[in-house]
Amino acid sequence: MTDRKFRVLVVDDSSFMRSLLSRLIAKHPQLEVIDTAENGMIAIEKVSSLRPDVVTMDVEMPVMSGIEALKQIMQHTPTPVVMISSLTEEGAKATLDALAIGAVDFLPKALEDASRNVATQAEIIHDKLLAAAQARVAGHRPASAPAAMATAPAAKPLAPTAPALQPLKARSPRTAAKILLIGSSTGGPKALEQLIPQLPAELRVPVVIAQHMPAHFTTAMANRLNTISKVSVREAVQGDTLQPGTVYIAPGSVHMEIHSLNGQPTVSIHEDHGESHFRPSVDILALSLEKIYGGSVLAVMLTGMGSDGTKGFVQLKSRGAYVVAQDEASCVVYGMPRAVKEAGAVDEVVSLADMAGAITALLK
Repeated sequence: MTDRKFRVLVVDDSSFMRSLLSRLIAKHPQLEVIDTAENGMIAIEKVSSLRPDVVTMDVEMPVMSGIEALKQIMQHTPTPVVMISSLTEEGAKATLDALAIGAVDFLPKALEDASRNVATQAEIIHDKLLAAAQARVAGHRPASAPAAMATAPAAKPLAPTAPALQPLKARSPRTAAKILLIGSSTGGPKALEQLIPQLPAELRVPVVIAQHMPAHFTTAMANRLNTISKVSVREAVQGDTLQPGTVYIAPGSVHMEIHSLNGQPTVSIHEDHGESHFRPSVDILALSLEKIYGGSVLAVMLTGMGSDGTKGFVQLKSRGAYVVAQDEASCVVYGMPRAVKEAGAVDEVVSLADMAGAITALLK
C-alpha cells in the first residue's frame, strides 16, 4: 500500500448523508474527506478552490442540482465525479444523463432507508472512489498511485504468453461468430452510448451485454439506446429467444445466461447465489455462451474496474472465439480489458472510436 491519499469532496443536501458518507469513506486508509457541500453551487466553488481528486455528488439538491453542478465542473474544472442516485426510474434517467455529461460512475441509495443501504455498501463505495480517482476524465490529469487499484486487481495470466495483436488493417475480414458478447463496467454506459448506435441495422447476429448496474438503471439504459440506435435494443427478460440484429441488455442486480431451449438460444435470468460479486456478471454470461456456441463468439471487453469476465473470455478464447479489448487510452478505467489482455486471451486491441467499425468488419 502506498501512503498516497485521495482527497474526496462529499456533496449532498442531507446533513445526515454527508455525515454518513464521510464516515464510511474515511474508513479506507487511502481516502480522505477534505470537505462537504450542501448544494451544487457550493460544490462548484469548492471543487475550484480545493481541487479534490474525486467528488461524490447527489443528484437532487436545492439551489442547484447535481446535474447542473456536474455540467459546470466538467466545463471549468474537470474532476472525476461519482453520482449518488436514488433507486427509481427517475433517478436512473438522471444518472444516465450525468454519465453522458462526464460523471465517472454512480452509487445508488435508497432514500427511504439511506443508512442501511449505503452502510452495507462501504466496500463498493471505496472501490468506486479509488477507481474514479484514477479515471480518465477529459481535461483532467488522473491521480496516480499504483496500489489504489488493489481492491480491483487484474487477473493473473492464465496462458504462458499473450498472442500478438493484429493491426486493424491486417484483420481477417470476418469471423464465424454466431453471437456478439459485450462486457463493461465503470465508464461502460457512456461507451455503449457511443458504440451501439454505430452498429448497422442489418447486423447478422444477436448481441448480449452484461453491464454492471442495479435494477431500473439497465431498463433506462436500454430504452435510451433503443431511441438512438439502428439496431433494436431491449432489456432482456426471462424466456427471450435471441434474434439477429437485436441487442439484449442483462437486467440489473441479477445474472443472465443463455441456454438452448428447443434448439433456440434463450435468455435465463436468476438471482445471485454467491456466484459473483458483480451483477450482472460478465463471467456468468460468457461461460453460458461457451456451452452452446463453443468458439463461435465475438467477445468484446470494454472499460471497467476489476477483472470480471476474464475467466469467461479465457474459456471462450480456448474454444476459438475472437476476443477484442478496448485500448487503455480510450478506457475510463483500464481494468477489465487489461485483465483479459494479461490473461493472454486478446486477439486485438481497439480504441472505442474504432470499435463499431472493427465489430462490423469482423461480422461482415
